[in-house]
Amino acid sequence: MWKRSLLALGLALILISAAAWGFRDRLLLAGLDRAYRLGIAAQGLPQLPDGLHVGLCGAGSPMPDPGRVGPCVAVLAGSHLFVVDSGPGSTRTLALMGLPPARAEAVFISHFHSDHIGDLGELMLQHWAGGAARRPLDIYGPVGVDRVVQGFEGAYALDRDYRLRHHAPNVVPPSGFGGAPHPFAIDPAGSPTLVLQAPNLKVWAFAVDHRPAEPAVGYRFEYKDRVLVISGDTASTPALQRAARGADVLVHEALSPILVAMQRQAALAAGRGNLAAILHDIPSYHSTPEAAADTAQRAGVRYLLLDHIVPPTPAILDSAFLGDARARFAGPLRVGQDGDFLSMPAGSHEIRRSNRLRRWPF
Repeated sequence: MWKRSLLALGLALILISAAAWGFRDRLLLAGLDRAYRLGIAAQGLPQLPDGLHVGLCGAGSPMPDPGRVGPCVAVLAGSHLFVVDSGPGSTRTLALMGLPPARAEAVFISHFHSDHIGDLGELMLQHWAGGAARRPLDIYGPVGVDRVVQGFEGAYALDRDYRLRHHAPNVVPPSGFGGAPHPFAIDPAGSPTLVLQAPNLKVWAFAVDHRPAEPAVGYRFEYKDRVLVISGDTASTPALQRAARGADVLVHEALSPILVAMQRQAALAAGRGNLAAILHDIPSYHSTPEAAADTAQRAGVRYLLLDHIVPPTPAILDSAFLGDARARFAGPLRVGQDGDFLSMPAGSHEIRRSNRLRRWPF
């Protein structure tokens, strides 16, 4: 008798558990349905105060980093969304930050290393198919950007044909595929070049020193009374300091030579001579955190945000990565993480920091 009672109790517990799990699943699915509805309905740009805003849609480098994808900076000037560089994985991160790739109005490329252009095809595709664009995405860059755009268009040509056969023309308008390149010349020793002008907005390009990767540029965004400067990849150079003069925010690449030297020794110990040679070479055309801090201090920058972090470093080791950079710069300094977001409302000196990266897209 007691065995039958225990069996009945066990079966009852199983049925109750199954019912509870079923109820749980129904609740979760109802919540997911609501999340989908809210997320898809909110595919416009975020509601932000009028001003200049900058976010890291990729704070990493070519080195694998569990917390950072390839280089990418999102810039919101009023209601206009721009993207500077398009490193691998950055298009998805842009979307996870609530900045729809379809809403990007233009891309600015700093130079043509693969880690800065690797996601350009995806960004062009999402701009087209994700937003039913009727004209290609404007892509600004130094001389050679047309070759890059044409290369990605060629690589995506078969994909384009599949989508045109699968979807109606009003869903993927044939005229909106790809990119419209806007190459500009830059004088390595000259003044910045104005590459885009709109009401209340100017975007300047200036030469930086990333030899042998030439041409290479940084960008200065001026929106109303707020200023943002993005270094691109560069060794320390007076041109960057001049361009950053009086900027509210400087987004500057950074490489720790001490940590890279540790990686090189590990590569040598493992018999990986090729990797050791690369790790020996790369510090010559990048900036240390201390050099970035010196540039920001001399230029009178108000906030320094480091990106293109080399080598990958967890946040707990920020102090080791920075060396004595904090002692060299009087303002706020941050080692960038994907999703970092700074807001500069017009008509003020305020700089607000947040992180917009959501691990779930809705």
